[in-house]
Amino acid sequence: MRMLRPLLFSTALLVATPVAAQTMVTSDAPAAVAVTIYRAPDRDPDERMRLGWLEGYALVSETRTIDIPAGRSVIRFEGVAAGMLPESAIVTGLPAEVREKNLDADLLSPRSLYARSFGRPVTIRRVGEAGATEERAIIRSGPDGAAILQTERGFEALDCGPTDDALIYDGVPEGLSAKPTLSVQIDSPRAGRATVQLSYLAWGFDWQANYVATLDADGAGVSLTGWVTLASSDSTSFPDAQTMVVAGKVNREDERGYGDSRQDAIEYRCFVEPRPQYMMVPPPPPPPPMAAPAQEIVVTGSRARFTQDAVMVSQEELGDLKLYRVPMPTDVAAMSQKQVALLQREMVKLDLLYRFDAEGEDEGVPARIILRGRNREADGLGLPLPAGPVALFRPYGDTRLLIGEGAIDDTAVDGKIDVEVADEATQLIADIEDSNDRDDRRDREVTMSNALPVDVAGEAMLGETAYYRLSRFSGPGRVIERDGNYVWVGTLPANAVTVIRFRMRDR
Repeated sequence: MRMLRPLLFSTALLVATPVAAQTMVTSDAPAAVAVTIYRAPDRDPDERMRLGWLEGYALVSETRTIDIPAGRSVIRFEGVAAGMLPESAIVTGLPAEVREKNLDADLLSPRSLYARSFGRPVTIRRVGEAGATEERAIIRSGPDGAAILQTERGFEALDCGPTDDALIYDGVPEGLSAKPTLSVQIDSPRAGRATVQLSYLAWGFDWQANYVATLDADGAGVSLTGWVTLASSDSTSFPDAQTMVVAGKVNREDERGYGDSRQDAIEYRCFVEPRPQYMMVPPPPPPPPMAAPAQEIVVTGSRARFTQDAVMVSQEELGDLKLYRVPMPTDVAAMSQKQVALLQREMVKLDLLYRFDAEGEDEGVPARIILRGRNREADGLGLPLPAGPVALFRPYGDTRLLIGEGAIDDTAVDGKIDVEVADEATQLIADIEDSNDRDDRRDREVTMSNALPVDVAGEAMLGETAYYRLSRFSGPGRVIERDGNYVWVGTLPANAVTVIRFRMRDR
């Protein structure tokens, strides 16, 4: 058993069967389209998108102008998203109510092409050691099981001989479309031209924010660049789309599966060792011309910079959510991803510090590197920040070196920014030792070593306030209560050891 090489066309779900006396009207493409992309609700901020399996979705709104005849007719909207959820489709602007809607599933694919060609003549191309020959035949079987064809010599199974066989079709049978299509049935009281709005949800989209932070040479802050990455695994492109993305988690109750894009493949069974099959079909129409890029990025030897015509997304309110609008039309291309600018700030007050976990007795505990600040205008920010990965760089001569990568959650204005960019700072090590240990208390000593040639800001997590009481603290710095924890904060001098002591008693 061998699977045929699949054609690169989309799949869909149901086939609309026109009834007698129906007029078929086809709208081949929208005049205008808007795409609003919602992030995958269960993907963590530091989890990268997988283009082959995107679990976000999009709200697609199309405007089309259609000449509608009087009486009963079927309006076909070609070029909708292949991942359309047909139950979500809303059509407005028609002169009559929609009687029925179907997502036409008979798209051009190896399976549908073979099935629709039953009883029709095709050409078998046989390639062997002596060269290639062609022979006319008629398909006499369905797409499941062996491919049985009738030739002048009688009946035979495809590709069961010493040659490599391929089918060449004379044309595409009527009713097969190379584009995903939604059809609706209406009874119009009159003929006329209508401007119609079609809106629907489609799966197979996603987006995320990506941030690049570079420490200033003097350590006073960072320069921060943000991008919005749009991704589509759908087979339909939306050129010149008004594009928006929505930050925040939107609840959706959708438990059904989305199917498998391989269901349009075809398998043949043979009585001898089979070989791969290839289908030759008339080529699809050329794709529409792509619009010019909405923004340009120039990459130099050390960093990317915005050109003067770079497009920044603008933030708007959407109830409890945040909406980011790309101000110029952009292409949401099929099976691709692209980036548009989110922000660029040169002087952002974000501090670099080193954090130790000192809640248990241990030796050689490395510090974690934290980028910390507050999202406020006085510190160089003051705008809602959507969740996404953060890459932190440090200047080194004429270039930049990566310190580490972390992630930021959706952060409102005046919210805290606390990004862990590295979990092992090998030049800063802590030893934690307990003494006078009893069932309900222990005396703890934390020795923090800084092998760097510069002083750094440090902190140590000492224990949760709900379970312990801390007393008898001694050493540099101070202990504060923050977010339900006792936290030591202070400076770790260059090439030196800092020791703190305290008592922890169980509550």
